[in-house]
Amino acid sequence: MNASAGRLSLWLLLTPFLLWIVLLVLVPHLQMLRVSFQVRESWDTLAWGLEQYQNFFTESYYWRTFVRTGVMSLFTTFLTLLIAFPIAWYIARLARGRAKGLLFLACLVPFWASELVRTYGWMILLRESGLFSSWLQALGWADGPVEMLYNDVAVIIGLVYNGLLFMVVPLVTTLDGMDENLVEAGYDLGGNHLTVLREVVVPWAMPGIVSGCIVVFMLTLGSYLTPILMGGKDSAWFTEQIFTQFITRFNWEQGAALGVLLLVLSSLIVWLGLKLSGQSLRKVMG
Repeated sequence: MNASAGRLSLWLLLTPFLLWIVLLVLVPHLQMLRVSFQVRESWDTLAWGLEQYQNFFTESYYWRTFVRTGVMSLFTTFLTLLIAFPIAWYIARLARGRAKGLLFLACLVPFWASELVRTYGWMILLRESGLFSSWLQALGWADGPVEMLYNDVAVIIGLVYNGLLFMVVPLVTTLDGMDENLVEAGYDLGGNHLTVLREVVVPWAMPGIVSGCIVVFMLTLGSYLTPILMGGKDSAWFTEQIFTQFITRFNWEQGAALGVLLLVLSSLIVWLGLKLSGQSLRKVMG
């Protein structure tokens, strides 16, 4: 009786999670995959084929935007890691008492607002009448208003800012559990700062590094608001192409094919990252 009650409790706990995965993840992705192989011959006639995928490879703008989005997402992830690692190290290893909590809270507070609000905040700072442009003019480094929006640098700034917390959290969690004696032993054996970082700290923090990189990369690759708002109409981000096919052109078949290709790219990059780092998905996410 107790065993039956335990199994029932387990299934009751798992049911919301299973419904979430099946109804909101698995079924929509399978439906998108099915639609991507459909070819619309007329308004009420559908056939099966690879025409949508052929369009992707024959239309240079599609695959060039696809590659550009992947490369910029990788660069954004790497840049986010470079910025987040010192922050996480200071919070986890150097800050003490209330300062530790306050610093972590400072990283968290901006994310109480939505991505749209955060992006508009950066747009206010970077526009030609914004704070940064005014400073440059006041210092005499610019003769007139400087427009810092609508370019790749602005897009990367917005993406790094939006992904920073998702890199800091796993790094703080990993570094917080590192034994201080390991670092001291590295110095006692004659290692310098760079050697200890490379041979002791980075291997210990690797699960947090890989976990943060996976989350930030996937968020960046699938981002829509930040590239469009901060990059302007010429941002050339792949999610914009998907949005255009679904919403503007009502070409669901082509939009589904582009969505499948983006999913394949993200899965492939994550798999390669795990292989190159020697980590497993269970260890990284565990």
